[in-house]
Amino acid sequence: MPQKNSGGTDLPRREFLKKSALASLALMAAGSSARAGALLLPGRPDSRFSGVQIGVITYSYRSMPGDINQILKYIVDSGVSATELMGDAVEDYAGKPSDPQKVAAWRASVSMKKFEEVRKMFHKAGVRIYAFKPNALGVKNTDAEIDYAMRAAKALGADAITVELPKDPAQSERLGKFGEKHKLYVGYHAHLQATDTVWDTALSQSSYNTMNLDCGHYIASGGSNTTESLLALIQNKHDRITSLHIKDRKTKANGGQNMPWGEGDTPIKQILNLLKDNKYKFPATIELEYDIPQGSDAVQEVKKCLAYAKNALTA
Repeated sequence: MPQKNSGGTDLPRREFLKKSALASLALMAAGSSARAGALLLPGRPDSRFSGVQIGVITYSYRSMPGDINQILKYIVDSGVSATELMGDAVEDYAGKPSDPQKVAAWRASVSMKKFEEVRKMFHKAGVRIYAFKPNALGVKNTDAEIDYAMRAAKALGADAITVELPKDPAQSERLGKFGEKHKLYVGYHAHLQATDTVWDTALSQSSYNTMNLDCGHYIASGGSNTTESLLALIQNKHDRITSLHIKDRKTKANGGQNMPWGEGDTPIKQILNLLKDNKYKFPATIELEYDIPQGSDAVQEVKKCLAYAKNALTA
């Protein structure tokens, strides 16, 4: 997105000096990266397989204690190197008031310093925040709150904010204009209302309005939604997708339940290999929604989902 001489000995000597200079620059860059806590440290997660970035939405850890440091640890312990960050934990870290009546005013005036700290914290741990989903983008939120959400997303290093697809087209038009102002994509998420055309109005309103396509919800929606239509939708709209949500759900005809990966009807392996084969750059986001088995926890289940994705992309 919506994703670039006849002098004999003189030539070898010049090549040697050129290579030496390049080597020195590489060492300097490596040293600078190490000092900045960049990607060379051991124990950092890596969930990019065959060119496909697997991420996780922090909603997946909702069953566990959830301050920002704990959430980061869950992501790293899951082996995931990229995330869609929900708003509550980072806003709490930044000092959001406990009184709901004061939140809008706080958002309108809060410094971005704490959000930048979170970006650095996650970066040091090897986790990139590619999307931010705060509860600040609704019809009832002020323009100042929406502006805040965009600024916070950029401070976190995100490429997009994500939000539920509004029922009122005026709201997606409103958000698209803020996206244009901040040069930040707005990824719209749909539940069981998902069809091949449900995003069309929003996409037509702004080039910054995009899709956060939930593949599990799409399959569970029924109607004309099938494996074949889902794969075709991804191909046809790939340049307007900022991220996917991946979960395994039964079709509507089969009950629509959320299932452990591999036990539902969502064509997860086909989706991931479509991304791999076409070199699509948007991430595929693990969203843990099935019931966690007794004796397990969200981290262990996200690890299982990640292993399933890795096997699908590398087997």
